[in-house]
Amino acid sequence: MRLSRYFLPVLKETPSEAQIVSHRLMLRAGMIKQASAGIYSWLPLGYKVLRNIERIVHEEQVRAGHIPLLMPTLQSADLWKESGRYDAYGPEMLRIRDRHDRDMLYGPTNEEMITDIFRSHVSSYKDLPLTLYHIQWKFRDEVRPRFGVMRGREFLMKDGYTFDLTKEDALHAYNRHLVSYLRTYERMGLQAIPMRADSGPIGGDDTHEFLVLAETGESEVFYDSEITGLKFGDREIDYDNVEQCRSVLEEFTSRYARTDETHDEALFNEIPEDRRRVARGIEVGQIFYFGTKYSEPMGATVQGPDGKPVPVHMGSHGIGVSRLLGAIIEASHDDRGIIWPEGVTPFHVGIVNLKSGDPEADAACAALHESFTALGLDPLYDDTSERAGAKFATMDLIGLPWRITVGPRGLKNGVVELTSRRTGESEEMPPEQAVARIAEIYQDV
Repeated sequence: MRLSRYFLPVLKETPSEAQIVSHRLMLRAGMIKQASAGIYSWLPLGYKVLRNIERIVHEEQVRAGHIPLLMPTLQSADLWKESGRYDAYGPEMLRIRDRHDRDMLYGPTNEEMITDIFRSHVSSYKDLPLTLYHIQWKFRDEVRPRFGVMRGREFLMKDGYTFDLTKEDALHAYNRHLVSYLRTYERMGLQAIPMRADSGPIGGDDTHEFLVLAETGESEVFYDSEITGLKFGDREIDYDNVEQCRSVLEEFTSRYARTDETHDEALFNEIPEDRRRVARGIEVGQIFYFGTKYSEPMGATVQGPDGKPVPVHMGSHGIGVSRLLGAIIEASHDDRGIIWPEGVTPFHVGIVNLKSGDPEADAACAALHESFTALGLDPLYDDTSERAGAKFATMDLIGLPWRITVGPRGLKNGVVELTSRRTGESEEMPPEQAVARIAEIYQDV
């Protein structure tokens, strides 16, 4: 992609309504535009990152054996009345009536709808376990939408639902989700800590939130500092292995880590004082086990091994896909702009032509662009006539992790300059070596 042909409406000034770093930088980098309070249009750069996050979520869900589908944004109120949640949910639910005067709602979550799908098509314990998920837009009518995509009214979310015969099987599904979420967040360059949490309107006794530590987090969190040293890494795991999944859950949840809703001061004070931490956190996901809360009132039963009907044990598991984009920026930025981790970056590398119109520089940049494209990588080529300082400022603002600078002086010596956005370190090398270095970096991303 050539920058001269791309739609990238960057702003020099920060809009007054932006209160936190991610909101300021997303507006300045031309990633989003507010359509109304808490609702945004996703412009090309923001949309690319959003799709990269969505892709990673999909890949890790499929790796764990979960099956994707797609449910509608609008739901019939009848299902919610059947479960008892229609009146209990509160004003965050956007309620609508269609032209036939039927009660509808813009879905804030999908427990009722997925339960209806399940009960319509699954009747035997032999079809279990089953995990279905989708990534779909949700709407919650926040009383004070703020902080850009961090607390919007419309948001993109992955919500998955597990159906199992017994509580033990359902808790394995819970553990399996915890493992898959750890992998998901680490691939995005994040450390998301699982913390004991409150279940809220979803219900259930077992639940963990995944929080990214950040000064602008909406939740106060209390934790043992030892937990920040844990990494899932590239270990292989068999998602069907109950003990393997349970051991990962124990490894990542045995140390104290709780949100303010479930904080226990007495337990917290049992931690050595030098390891006690109080901070802010951004919620980027949550897993729930809630047993038969929905299956019993909605008649979601299967024929058990003894031939008798058994209500299935259920859980729901969510990842805030659009919210993750803001969380990544909050965790990875500096005073010049965003610093994208390689796993989610909108473009793999930026190519900056210091002298557009110079035949040698133009040819070298075009060759680099072609080489990266041939390798399946996606470069952004700044071929504009802007000054060098302005070009560098734009690249720093939009946060591409790697930049190759091409100019006549370097080309006379047969080199280009490769710069890391994160460290600021630069190294001169032949163009083909720069291509090989970038290809190696992204080989396992």
